[in-house]
Amino acid sequence: MISMGMKRLFRAAVIVAGVAAGGASYAQQAQTSPTAPPAQSPAATQPQAAVPAPAPISAETKAARAKLDGFKADLDQKEAAIQGRTMPDADLQNIRVQIEPIIAEIRTVVDEQAPKLEASKQRLSQLGPKPEKGQPEESADVARDRAEREAAVAELDETQRLGRALLVQAEQLNTQIGDLRRAGFTRALFEQSDGLLSPSLWMNVVQAVPRELRALGIVLGDALEQVQRSTSIGVLLLLGLAIGVAIALYAGRRSLAPRLVRRDPAVTDPARRSRLLAALGVLILGAGPAIAGSWIVWVAFDSVDIVPPRLEQVGRAFLSGLAFIAFVRALIDAILAPDHTSWRLIPVRDASAARIMSFAVTLATVMVAGKVIESFNAAIAAALPVTVMTRAVFALAAGLVFAELLRRFAARESQDEACLGPYVAQEVDIGGPLRSVGWFVVALIVGSVVGGYVALASFVVDQAVGISIVIALLILGIAFADEFIGGSLRGQTRLATALQANTGLRRRSLEQIGILASGIMRLALIVIAVLLVLLPWGIESADVTGSLRALFFGFNVGDVTISLSSILIAAVLFAAGFAVTRVIQRWLNNTFLPATELDAGLRNSISTAAGYVGIIIAGMIAFTYLGLSLERVTIVAGALSVGIGFGLQSIVNNFISGLILLWERPIRVGDLVVVGDGEGYVRRINVRSTEIQAFDRSTIIVPNSNLISGIVRNRVRNDRVGRVLVSIPVPRASDPDQVAEIMRKAALAHREVMSEPAPRVLFKKVTENTIDFDLICFVDDIDAAGRVSSDIYFEIFRGLRKAGVGVPAPAPAPEPAEEPQDKAAKAEEKEDETLTLLKDKTPA
Repeated sequence: MISMGMKRLFRAAVIVAGVAAGGASYAQQAQTSPTAPPAQSPAATQPQAAVPAPAPISAETKAARAKLDGFKADLDQKEAAIQGRTMPDADLQNIRVQIEPIIAEIRTVVDEQAPKLEASKQRLSQLGPKPEKGQPEESADVARDRAEREAAVAELDETQRLGRALLVQAEQLNTQIGDLRRAGFTRALFEQSDGLLSPSLWMNVVQAVPRELRALGIVLGDALEQVQRSTSIGVLLLLGLAIGVAIALYAGRRSLAPRLVRRDPAVTDPARRSRLLAALGVLILGAGPAIAGSWIVWVAFDSVDIVPPRLEQVGRAFLSGLAFIAFVRALIDAILAPDHTSWRLIPVRDASAARIMSFAVTLATVMVAGKVIESFNAAIAAALPVTVMTRAVFALAAGLVFAELLRRFAARESQDEACLGPYVAQEVDIGGPLRSVGWFVVALIVGSVVGGYVALASFVVDQAVGISIVIALLILGIAFADEFIGGSLRGQTRLATALQANTGLRRRSLEQIGILASGIMRLALIVIAVLLVLLPWGIESADVTGSLRALFFGFNVGDVTISLSSILIAAVLFAAGFAVTRVIQRWLNNTFLPATELDAGLRNSISTAAGYVGIIIAGMIAFTYLGLSLERVTIVAGALSVGIGFGLQSIVNNFISGLILLWERPIRVGDLVVVGDGEGYVRRINVRSTEIQAFDRSTIIVPNSNLISGIVRNRVRNDRVGRVLVSIPVPRASDPDQVAEIMRKAALAHREVMSEPAPRVLFKKVTENTIDFDLICFVDDIDAAGRVSSDIYFEIFRGLRKAGVGVPAPAPAPEPAEEPQDKAAKAEEKEDETLTLLKDKTPA
């Protein structure tokens, strides 16, 4: 009773308190209602902008957020699945395959938000900054508009940041899966067991034989029961037909290829294109029917379900092994052509080609037998020692076959050297480095088998054979690329002629395009070959393509996004702007400026300035596309200023000097200048240097800074008038007035000599034998000075000769030459006179 009373009393108190609170609230509302307006302060009377409510999220953003939330849940589930436990490689690969489309979808969402966010930021920037304290408040419309735009920017920015975070998570998860796969591959590859020579391995195998025999009996019994249950006339007919077709294809390929692909032994030097087409035909007709036959038999057995599931992998291994052997044989026959020397793609000896063919087929057969037995062991769930023994024996057998091939080649070369001496053969053969690598592989296989690393030995065998096949296919592919891509555009081929006629390209340009295309194809084939070689190592095309995609579509370094695609497009835009600039410059030089009355120097300045403006505009467009603002360019320029101050000072100096030359024009194109020991005409003012053509047709390259800071003589700075100086020496006895008159008349008689200022003759000096005169006159164009000087020299010497001034006196005629008989007679007379004189002087 007491408790019930206390409860009633408590409820009454609560009701009273609620009524009191409601009355106080009602009173407060009544004070602020329009019917009873309260006393307002002066501040309260001023109008205030209403605070707008936040805008709701748009439907598009909601859809994008929902999609990103779904991706996040999926990624979190996958990330939790690979944490804390070891998963098989197949499961990891399956998860990785599922992540790839998620990454593509996230990247699409992020890319869709980027232009919307940029547009929203631009709309918001049009409103300007918010008013600071003390400034007039914005109107209600502006405040509402600003709030809506800020909300749009915020939601788009948040969506994009969520997408980028998910993209990073997906890429990290992808990388983590790749690391786990490679770690598992390495762990399985270097797992050690008992070696082939270990007694314990043989004891375990002997102990496991009874169990394996019982398992074999059970599997064969199950297979026989399923055959009895599933066998019917129709099944037998279908299987018989499939096996018959396969046998026909296997047997007929030996005779089909020679009939359809004829390698004529009478042709000693077939064309390279013919050899390549024949090789392709041999490869297709040699391997295609075998592959088709194996596939037909497998489809037939799989459709009738006559084989137990555990034996299906055995049949698959056997049929694929037969196709593999046929492919290896056809590939070697296509490249080496053991029976057709002249049709061989690689020049090797006939014996070497036949030896490679036999050993390759033997090695392929050993590998196929090992794979079939391994699949059979897996079908009967054989014990681990039996599996290890099987793999070790077949790996060792493959290594021994490879060793015998290397030994045969070494013995053959020794015989050739003993028979022929130091002969250098023209054929390609297994040389020293390649043989050394082969022996290293053999040693690694044998050592791994003996040391217990059976998985490593089997992997090395598979890799050696796989790499050999990839290299052979690469050689064939490169040969096809060079011949049918590059070769089709070289010479007088139909394709080259048609392209030249329809596109107007020169033959040299077509050859360059062909070389470039074949080079690109070579690079693509090499990349594919490398990916095929690295595939068993856990490095897949997804790793490479992911890195290439990140490089091409952009990766972040700090706040800067580096994108190869953006760089390429920016380069294309700059190249297009540069090309347009060159077209405008060519139009100015060839069409517009020649029609004006401007001199050559001013025309060159206008053309060069147009080129600078066009290049600057093209650069600005490229930088704008890359998203580099003026502030970032300023930062880069500031960072480069240090390098400019140290290493690029002279280049910048020459560039600025070139701009000064174009603006002040102290030297113009076409001016005759003297710079140091060189003299010639200015032909071009470039960015860094100026080209001056000397009189001997050589080109003098002068840095622009030398023309600005050095001493330069410009013979035509103010006008084209040139001075002609003619120096004449005459004998000292000549009449000076007569000589001066002759020189003056010669100058006045020339039609290109200016009459004002008039020609002058200066008495220069008197020497011991001559008196020297200088004739000074002027011509309208300095280019004619040399020719006018030569003409005046001719005219003066003609006038001096006519007046007899300076003409040497006639020389005396030379004595006639004596005959040899006269010389002999005179010698005899002189000898007689000498003897007579001696007789006279001799005492009696």
